[in-house]
Amino acid sequence: MKSYRKELWFNIPSRRAFINITPNVEECLNESAVQEGLLLVNAMHITASVFINDDEAGLHSDFDVWLEKLAPHEPVSQYRHNSGENNADGHLKRQIMGREAVIAITGGKLDFGPWEQIFYGEFDGRRKKRVLVKIIGE
Repeated sequence: MKSYRKELWFNIPSRRAFINITPNVEECLNESAVQEGLLLVNAMHITASVFINDDEAGLHSDFDVWLEKLAPHEPVSQYRHNSGENNADGHLKRQIMGREAVIAITGGKLDFGPWEQIFYGEFDGRRKKRVLVKIIGE
């Protein structure tokens, strides 16, 4: 069995963003030479997310509005966690959107359904953060 590991680094200039990382992950898959197996992609920061969905601007805007309604950034005084970084809302948004995605690999390709893409969700940006790609298989 083959094993592959790579960290992808991001420095998002805004507080929140959704970035399509599918091409980055596909590049990792090609480097791994795995034809059949599993691929894990996970955000290695507790105010960031990895999820699978459609790459459509309206949907991303809807996510942003919805998340801000569920866990608004301000007023920061509404959260007990805020003690300097003022990012409690980012922790909550990450919990909702998820930490990771696991994708089957078939024939050396990501085994996706229609429209599926992999996204990095940033909820407390403006600093360097990483995403882990781990691939195992044959």
